[in-house]
Amino acid sequence: MKFTLSWLKDHLETDEPLDKLVDKLTMIGLEVENIEDKAKALKPFTIAKVISAEQHPNADRLRVCMVDTGDGGAPVQVVCGAPNARAGLVSVFSPPGTYIPGKDITLGIGTIRGVESRGMLCSAAELQISNDHDGIMELPADAPIGAAYAEWAGLGDPVIEINLTPNRQDCTGVHGIARDLAAADMGKFKDPTIKPIKGEFPCPVKVTVEDATLCPGFALRLVRGVKNGPSPEWLQKRLTAIGLRPINALVDITNFMTYDRARPLHVFDARKVKGNLVVRRAREGETLLALDGRTYNLDPAICVIADEHGVESLAGIMGGEASGCDENTTDVLIESALWNEINIAQTGRKLGINSDARYRFERGVDPAFMVPGVELATKLVMEMCGGTPSETFVVGKSFADDRVIDFPVTEVKRLSGIDVPQVEMKRILTHLGFMMAGPGPVVKVAVPSWRTDVHGKADIVEEIVRIFGVDKVPMTPFERGDEPRKPVLTPLQLRTRRARRALASRGMVEAVTWSFIARPAAELFGGGQRELEVANPIASDLSDMRPTLLAGLIAAAQANADRGFGDVALFEVGQVFKGDRPQDQFMAASGVRRGLASSEGLGRHWTGSAQADVFDAKADALAVLAAAGAPMQALQIVAGGPGWLHPGRSGTIQIGPQNVLGTFGEVHPRALEALGADGPLVVFEVILDRIPEAKKKPTRAKPLIELSAFQPVSRDFAFIVDRAVKAGDIVRAAQGVDKKLITGVNVFDVYEGKGIDEAKKSIAIAVTLQPREKTLTDQEIEAVGAKIVAEVTKKTGGTLRG
Repeated sequence: MKFTLSWLKDHLETDEPLDKLVDKLTMIGLEVENIEDKAKALKPFTIAKVISAEQHPNADRLRVCMVDTGDGGAPVQVVCGAPNARAGLVSVFSPPGTYIPGKDITLGIGTIRGVESRGMLCSAAELQISNDHDGIMELPADAPIGAAYAEWAGLGDPVIEINLTPNRQDCTGVHGIARDLAAADMGKFKDPTIKPIKGEFPCPVKVTVEDATLCPGFALRLVRGVKNGPSPEWLQKRLTAIGLRPINALVDITNFMTYDRARPLHVFDARKVKGNLVVRRAREGETLLALDGRTYNLDPAICVIADEHGVESLAGIMGGEASGCDENTTDVLIESALWNEINIAQTGRKLGINSDARYRFERGVDPAFMVPGVELATKLVMEMCGGTPSETFVVGKSFADDRVIDFPVTEVKRLSGIDVPQVEMKRILTHLGFMMAGPGPVVKVAVPSWRTDVHGKADIVEEIVRIFGVDKVPMTPFERGDEPRKPVLTPLQLRTRRARRALASRGMVEAVTWSFIARPAAELFGGGQRELEVANPIASDLSDMRPTLLAGLIAAAQANADRGFGDVALFEVGQVFKGDRPQDQFMAASGVRRGLASSEGLGRHWTGSAQADVFDAKADALAVLAAAGAPMQALQIVAGGPGWLHPGRSGTIQIGPQNVLGTFGEVHPRALEALGADGPLVVFEVILDRIPEAKKKPTRAKPLIELSAFQPVSRDFAFIVDRAVKAGDIVRAAQGVDKKLITGVNVFDVYEGKGIDEAKKSIAIAVTLQPREKTLTDQEIEAVGAKIVAEVTKKTGGTLRG
C-alpha cells in the first residue's frame, strides 16, 4: 500500500515530522517498508538555461553547450547528445559528483571525443520521473534559473509504502491509515460526513442478482452529460506518485477511491451497455476481453456482471474493454458492490489477475460504505466532468450486521501484562471507531463495520495494546525449572539432517519426487501390495505408495538426460513404504549417479576416471551411515543385492543377516528397460530407521584422536581359501585377534588363476599393529602374526599362501 505524505494529511491534521509518523506506523502494526523522498534524492539537480549549443568538432550527434547554472559564475561547458539540445532551452542540470539514479552512476568531469564536459543535462528517465529518454527535459521559459528542480516541480512529497497483514483491509485506504495514526496521538482525524446527492431522475438501468451469496449488495447510479477528459493535475500527481498511470477523469476517480477509501468502484460507458445488468455465474464457453487487453476464458465458478450483449465485467476484479469509458463517454454508470471474498480470491488465482480491486475485495471491504462510496464518487464526477445524476438503484443489503462483544476489561492485563486504565481503553477504542459502553468489569463493545476482522475478546485486546504501545509489554521469562533441557529433535530427525548434509557435501543435488509411483515400478522394487494402493490416485501412473525412493530418482535422472543433462548426481531423503503395516514405513536416504557424475566431481575428467561406478555408490552409502552415527566397525559388506541390481556389481550393507541397513550397486539392464531409463546408473539406498542407537554409558572423557609415540607396524598375509569364502570373513577374523593392538585390516589383493586350484582363490590382507606402551620386538610381532594365521584358518579354513 503506497501513499504520499500530503495525501495522508488530507485525512490527518498533524504537525508531526515524517520520521515520527513512520516510526509510529510500524509500532501500531502498519509496517513501513520503504520511503521514497524524491526531493532529497534529486536535491543536487538544478534548473539551468542553455546559452549556446554548437556542433561538436569530432562527433555528428553531439553538441557542445554553454550552460548558465544560475549560481552567478561563468557558464559551464557540457557535451550533450540529446536531439533537442539548443540555445535558449531551459532544462535540468547536474554538476560533477551528482548520483544519476536512472543510470546508477556518479557523474564526474569527463572528456568526450576530445572536448571536456563539466556536468550533464538530464532527461526525465535519468531522474526516474518517467520513461521519457528521447531528449533532455524541457521546462517552461519562466522556470527560475538556479533553483532546485525537485522543489520547483513539487516533488517534495515523500511516498510511504507499508506492508499490510491480510486482516487490515480498512488500511488499504489512506483514510483508514489516518484513523489509526489519530488514535495513536499523531494528530486529529478528518472524517467529514458524506452528504447524499439528490438524484434528478430514476436510474434507467436495473440490476438483478441471481445468487446473493456471490453478491450480497449492489448499488448503481447513472450520471448523464459528463465531459470525460484528463483528470485535474492534483489527481494525476497523486496517482503518478504511487505508480499508477492516469487514464482519464472517470477511470482516475475509481482508482483514487480505491486507494483513498479502500472502496473499489467500476464505471461503465452507459451507451455501450445494452439493456439491464445481471450479476450471475459465467456460462461455459463465455469469454471476456478485459481492460488489461487479455481475453479470459470463463466458467460457472466465476461471478460476472453481464448485459444483453454478454459478459461486461469480471465481478470485483476487472472490467471489460467493450464497456470501458473513454474520451467519447457522455453517460456513465457508477457501480459499487459487495462481493464474496472467497469467490474473488478463487477467480483471481484461476485467471492469474492481481488487480487493486481483487486485493481489497478478497480481504473484505466495508459493507456500510457501499452506498456512501457511490455518493462520494458521484460528487467527484460532477466536480471534474459535470453531468446530472440519477437516483441510486440498490439491490441487497446496504448495511453491515451489528457486532457487539461482551468484553471483560481485565482481559487486557491477563493477555498482555499491561495495566491500561479503563478511561484510556475507551479513548483508544473510540478513536478507532469502536463504541464502548458500561461501567462494570464487563463492558459492551460495538465493532465498526470496516473492521470485519474483529470477532472476539482477544481481537479487542490486540487493538488496545498496539495503540497503547507494544513496547510497553513487560518482558516475562518463562519458568524453565531445574530439569535439564530435552533434545528438540528426535534421533531420526538428526539422522535425516546429517544424511542430507553428507550427500550434499559429496556434490549431489537434492531432489523431491512423488510419494506415489506406477504399479509396475512398485512391483519391480518389491512393492505393489494391495494395502499400498492409492484409493483415489491423481494420475494413473501415480497409483501406489513408493517402496523405494529410487524409482523417482531414476525418472528424474532420465528426465535430465532427455534434456541434454546426462551427468547428474541426485539424492533424496524421505519416507518409503515396504509392507502393509504402519511399522513398515521407513525413512530412507537414496541416491543415483549417472554418466560422468562420480564422487570425484561432476563433468569431464582428463583421467577418464570420473565415470560413476559401483564404488561411488558404495562410498555414498557409507558416508550416509557414518554421518547418521552407524557403528562403522560393525558393518558387513556382502556381495549381491536385490533383483533390480546387477548381481556382479552390487552389494549389501548389514550388521548381521537380520539387520540389512542398505544396498548399493549398478541398476540391472532389465530394470532400466522396465523403467524406460538409459544406463548405466549406479544407486544406493540406506534405511535410516535401522541404524542401531548408540549405547549410552558413562565414560570418562577421552581425546578425539589418541596418538601413540611408537611407530606402527604393517604386515601382509595372503591366504588360500575356498571361492565361497568372503573377504569380510577374513578381515573380521584378523581383527578379532587383538582389538587393542590391531588398528587396521585392509584387503589389497584377490587373485584367481594360474598357480591356484580352480576351486580356490587367494586373498591378501594388510594388518596394521599400533603399539601403545612400548616398541614391539620381532618375536612379539611374529607371535601376533601366528595368532592371525591360526584364527583365519580356524574361521575360514584358509591356509597361508607360500
